[in-house]
Amino acid sequence: MTADTEPDTADPTVLLTGYEPFGEFSANPASQLATRLDGLDRETYTIVGRELPVVFDRAAAELTAAIDEHDPELVCALGLAAGRPALSLERVGINLRDTSSAGVPDNDERRVVDDPVVADGPGAYFATLPLRAMKAAMRDAGVPTRLSTDAGTHLCNNLLYTARHVSETAATNHEFGAGFVHVPLSHEQAAARDEGEPSMALETMREGVLVGLEAACKHVSRPDGRARAGAE
Repeated sequence: MTADTEPDTADPTVLLTGYEPFGEFSANPASQLATRLDGLDRETYTIVGRELPVVFDRAAAELTAAIDEHDPELVCALGLAAGRPALSLERVGINLRDTSSAGVPDNDERRVVDDPVVADGPGAYFATLPLRAMKAAMRDAGVPTRLSTDAGTHLCNNLLYTARHVSETAATNHEFGAGFVHVPLSHEQAAARDEGEPSMALETMREGVLVGLEAACKHVSRPDGRARAGAE
């Protein structure tokens, strides 16, 4: 067998993104996780970690550029959800951008109401990571994890919808599974706020993300021999 005909046996590439700090938060555990895990080579997958801006159009453009550059088999985006006690696996991204419910603009001070993520796009997309398998693995590892119906209407939802829209409309070489995970406040953030809010150690979040991604990678298979995410 020549080199040109050998099957591709490289580990799946996981594009892991995390949002930069925003609003009242001077740090964001989502960004800390993504950037610290960049380049990590696990037995079953390799991570490309990227920080994204909390700006509607820039975040979508940078995510799309990263997908074009790295051709990942899995895309997992992370975002902060203060007040939640567990990692939250989001099930649905909706075609709506609306900052009024949160009362927080993006980092370019942009406020939007009833704005579509993609004009004339479908009303919603389901995440295509194997969420129940991920949840089971994460909880077995001792990490509080739950399923959540949707990612809201702010930047987090914007990114989940964008990732799924790219996977549905791009060329076949960009087929990938996509999902979004909300993370709680870190212990340091909760302590600084002094309000007794739910929080989680950054190391615990890291373990949850890693075992969740490992579970997702075990569900991949693509006809050309490379990986492709399966359904829930």
